[in-house]
Amino acid sequence: MISDQKLLGGDGLTNIIVAFSKLDDGKSIKNILMRSGFQVIAVCTTASQVLNTCGDWEWGIVVSGFQFADMMYEEMRDCLPAAVEMLLISSPSHWIRPVPKGIVCLPMPLKVRDLVNTLEMMVQAQMQRKRRRKSQPRKRNEEDNLLIEKAKALLMERNNMTESEAHRYLQKCSMDSGTNMVETAQMVMSLM
Repeated sequence: MISDQKLLGGDGLTNIIVAFSKLDDGKSIKNILMRSGFQVIAVCTTASQVLNTCGDWEWGIVVSGFQFADMMYEEMRDCLPAAVEMLLISSPSHWIRPVPKGIVCLPMPLKVRDLVNTLEMMVQAQMQRKRRRKSQPRKRNEEDNLLIEKAKALLMERNNMTESEAHRYLQKCSMDSGTNMVETAQMVMSLM
């Protein structure tokens, strides 16, 4: 079964939607996933229901059939948030070649083991991407950069430092206090 509890969504679980044009098919897939330890947020029968449900999700997976009353799977995929992936379950004759990015395909007839293993693999991949993204430093906006430059200029003027000395000073204070460079620059500006 699932090793660690799919830590992606805001509530600690991966957001999963099951979407099939026939409600009974969707409920069957939902039951398989629930018995396997996945939490299914919703079962949808139209693409518009899927899009309304996942709205602005940062992470998630849509387990889907290939056709709905309102659109085909590839149109729905194009409308989903970028980090939401799709697990398409259908006959290989319905797959677009090459398979678009963000879509993983499973052929019909479906084997439960393949469904669970594939979904678990997708969840693990999303977890890795989230960890990598979280570990990357946050990009500073122009206002933050300007504040840091002003703090460095103040240090250079008042303490006769070079630009690189002022920068290193801000970095060291930032590390020593456990704050980021912007917060440290704000403290320097308020103290001087």
